[in-house]
Amino acid sequence: MTQKIRVTDDVLRSIPDPGQGAVLPKDGETNILITSALPYCNNVPHLGNIIGSTLSADVFSRYNRTRNRRTLYICGTDEYGTATETAALKEGITPRELCDKYHALHKETYEWFDIGFDLFGRTSTAKHTEICQSIYLNLGQHGYLERQIKDQTYCEGCKKFLADRYVEGICPHCNFIDARGDQCDGCSRTLDAIDLIEPRCLIDKTHNVVAHSSSHMYFKLDAAQPALEDWIKKSWKKGKWSPNATINADGEIVDARMKSGLKPTPVTRDLAWGVPIPPLGREDDKEMGGKVLYVWFDAVIGYVSITGEYTPEWKQWWLNPDNVRLYQFMGKDNVYFHTIYFPAMLLADGSNWTTLHHLSTTEYLNYEGGKFSKSKNRGVFGPAARETGIPASVWRYYLLSTRPETADAMFSWADCIAANNNILLKNFGNFVNRALKFLSAQYDSVLPESGDAPGPLSPNDPLDAEFITDVNTLLKDYIDAMESVKIRLGLQTVMLISSRGNGYLQASGLNKTLMTENPQRCAQVVSRAVNLIYVLSALIYPFMPATSDALLLQLNAPARVVPEVLSTDILAGHQIGQPDHLFKNIDEKMEQVWKVRFGGDESAKKEEEAPTSKRKAKKAGAVNAAPNGVVVSGPKSPEVIALEAKILEHGQVVRGLKENKEPKDVVDAAVTELKRLKGELVLLQKSAAQ
Repeated sequence: MTQKIRVTDDVLRSIPDPGQGAVLPKDGETNILITSALPYCNNVPHLGNIIGSTLSADVFSRYNRTRNRRTLYICGTDEYGTATETAALKEGITPRELCDKYHALHKETYEWFDIGFDLFGRTSTAKHTEICQSIYLNLGQHGYLERQIKDQTYCEGCKKFLADRYVEGICPHCNFIDARGDQCDGCSRTLDAIDLIEPRCLIDKTHNVVAHSSSHMYFKLDAAQPALEDWIKKSWKKGKWSPNATINADGEIVDARMKSGLKPTPVTRDLAWGVPIPPLGREDDKEMGGKVLYVWFDAVIGYVSITGEYTPEWKQWWLNPDNVRLYQFMGKDNVYFHTIYFPAMLLADGSNWTTLHHLSTTEYLNYEGGKFSKSKNRGVFGPAARETGIPASVWRYYLLSTRPETADAMFSWADCIAANNNILLKNFGNFVNRALKFLSAQYDSVLPESGDAPGPLSPNDPLDAEFITDVNTLLKDYIDAMESVKIRLGLQTVMLISSRGNGYLQASGLNKTLMTENPQRCAQVVSRAVNLIYVLSALIYPFMPATSDALLLQLNAPARVVPEVLSTDILAGHQIGQPDHLFKNIDEKMEQVWKVRFGGDESAKKEEEAPTSKRKAKKAGAVNAAPNGVVVSGPKSPEVIALEAKILEHGQVVRGLKENKEPKDVVDAAVTELKRLKGELVLLQKSAAQ
């Protein structure tokens, strides 16, 4: 197919997709280093975990690539510590086997969500050990390590020292009864597990937890605090941090630990699974034998070591503060470790580290009025998102549109379905499909001569001045939002631009009559609409990369950068590809199906509860009426609910087969099965009615 594209640096994207070739920073340019909090390697990520760090960081990574900036996005599994040892013990496998299992599961989940790391690595590598031990030795050499003998929580039943997260008890500060050993969710203070009142082992709450003394190395955060405070105030201003748990909007440090004075914090643990402690060449080395680095000490260094696995030239990224900007993404509970603990460590190390430029944090994403819970099967975890049949692009759109940037947000199936049907399908998809189908049908897929010169369209255009000005204003809004890492606002602006495109087609009266009566104007409208779609392919790329790829395929055009103004970049004579629908309608009835499926162990119980008023009873009776007229008085049984869910899901399958024009025998077989299920439902409901 013939391509006629304006080939200039301000049009075409030169930076590859994530993971497509090694990327190194270049002096004198804007180089972007991005990390998302390392997920712990003993669980399956849920939707809240994904939007909290990995997906948000992916959006910013892809955005910078659309600005032709050298960008590196690093993440991986955090694999060491007692939690891994304990989880492995429960599953009857080794810590290495456990980490291999969950690393693969995390990687598979993120790949399905189109999250594009340059490398998704892990911390249980030789490179990680090398860099961790180097930083530890540097801290010792510069006088930032001291040995202390302190009591630690020890489980007499498990016969081992317990990781902080495997101890719970009453907070000594606020009396919250379920405080964790490292942090209290009641008052948000970091804790030492030994200070908990009435500590209990989470492996087995019947076990006796006692205090045992042990020698450990401590990082002298108190000695690092003066330099750290100076760094925080400078970095906050330069990187335009949003207000967080460390510093407020006025630049005042508000973290309670810093205000009261930081204290030495342990960096070693009595474990086998971890980074071995290297000798410092001191008399107390013998007391460190058999110990490993504390997981919080080594985990944050994982960003550096995974970069070291990505390229032997990792120092060009991490020891290059003059040319590299570090952006870090995490949930709100990780702020302390990225604004205080990790920066203090790098400052005390003494090397010229690339330190935090800007951090982006999220609040919590909850699920349908409650919390995600793996133990209660409540919420969508890992691969289960794929099983719904909702495309990854739609998942990404909904999660990003509800990103909890300033307050906790709530996942809702009704809202998710509405986002697809009312925004993606009727707004974005409608604009693209209407314009490209018209071009395909009326111009044989070849862009007509519009009279517009290649390059920026004039905001003083006699016919479309308002349209061009509106689009250019929205483009500026989009760039401003994304540069400030206001991801949700950036996505909202994309949808405003596509909505403006819909309005433009409507106001211009794009149809066969316009083509007949004013062919020059019709060609101009088509050209400007197609070029706006080309712009949208770049704007939507960070949020929905698969949708961007589909747009480029239909446009028959190469990936482009985000422009500052609307231009004529696809020229007359260019032949587009085959137009197709970007999105499909989701049956609203699937809301109930998915609520039951992902509602957890309590969902069936809730469905069985009888109405508590006549109005609710009447409503329930209407809902319980079957399509064949059979009415079941009272609540539905679990068997009916399950069968109705199965029928709705199979109905989606049948519709999909018909839409894809599958062979008649395949469709007929699916229809026969659907009829069988409906017949089974009728019998079940008649039985219940009797």
